[in-house]
Amino acid sequence: MDIKNVPNHVAIILDGNGRWAKKRGQPRSYGHYMGGRNLFKVASYAKQLGISKLSVYAFSTENWKRPQEEVDYLMTKPIELYYKNIDKFNEIDYKIIFSGRKDRFSEALLKVMHEIENKTKAFKGFVLNVCVDYGSYDEIITAVNQLDKPITIEKLESKLFVKEPVDLLIRTSGEMRISNFLLWQIAYAEFYFTHVHWPSFDKKQLIKAIKSYQKRQRRFGGLK
Repeated sequence: MDIKNVPNHVAIILDGNGRWAKKRGQPRSYGHYMGGRNLFKVASYAKQLGISKLSVYAFSTENWKRPQEEVDYLMTKPIELYYKNIDKFNEIDYKIIFSGRKDRFSEALLKVMHEIENKTKAFKGFVLNVCVDYGSYDEIITAVNQLDKPITIEKLESKLFVKEPVDLLIRTSGEMRISNFLLWQIAYAEFYFTHVHWPSFDKKQLIKAIKSYQKRQRRFGGLK
């Protein structure tokens, strides 16, 4: 891998937690639990490899349509795990932020998100951006409604939840669609799809994706 040609901003659609669990005879909740644990491992790998920002699709504006039991687990389990592992959060050495709507979460979950952001806000050099209750349609409409005419690219981008363009978009678990994730930011991103389910996505898989990215010619509409 060429360490001088590492993507600055990588986005990952975290797909396949439920299928990963089913293959092992476990409930979907176990897949979400292991997928959550894997997130911090992959964030550490990304930092080691020289990536500056990792944006992950953890829960979309459409995921509220899932079975209530699954939604309840996803809205409450992080709170339990945070307080159970609070000392480990104190050891994290990179910034964590949360992007998306904040008006549909419980006060308890919002408090945890705020504490995590506050604990890690001083770190520089690498950012883990967790997109929760995020949808690109919602993001763009919300941004446009805050602007006065004439609307420019610069004005619009200043109001988006995620302002930096994505260099490499990865989707796990074999699906080949974008699912309303960072539609504005991926305008000139390179795409990489893998059949590996998210809980099994590791450093080797991340390096494989970056190597694929390094073989591409990024022309941004021009010629080389």
